[in-house]
Amino acid sequence: MIACNCSICAKTGTLLTFVPASSFKLLSGEEALTDYQFNRQVIHHLFCNTCGVRSFARGVGPDGSEMAAINARCLDGFDMAQSPIQNYDGKSH
Repeated sequence: MIACNCSICAKTGTLLTFVPASSFKLLSGEEALTDYQFNRQVIHHLFCNTCGVRSFARGVGPDGSEMAAINARCLDGFDMAQSPIQNYDGKSH
């Protein structure tokens, strides 16, 4: 789990976990997603244009493979107390 201090993650309380794009399947709501990009514009920060929730993002990992960044706070049954959290200084990158 990664807690990033960039302007978006810090203000929205996002806790990220990353999976290969092939391991992520959005079951519904694709039509209600709005894309936001900033900085280097390599990550598609998606949010629901109805309620504003930022549940995941799509992008490319450091090795060039497609990935999904999932906001763990949006996962049913997620126990933050049981997950180690690594801080990432996104503000400086």
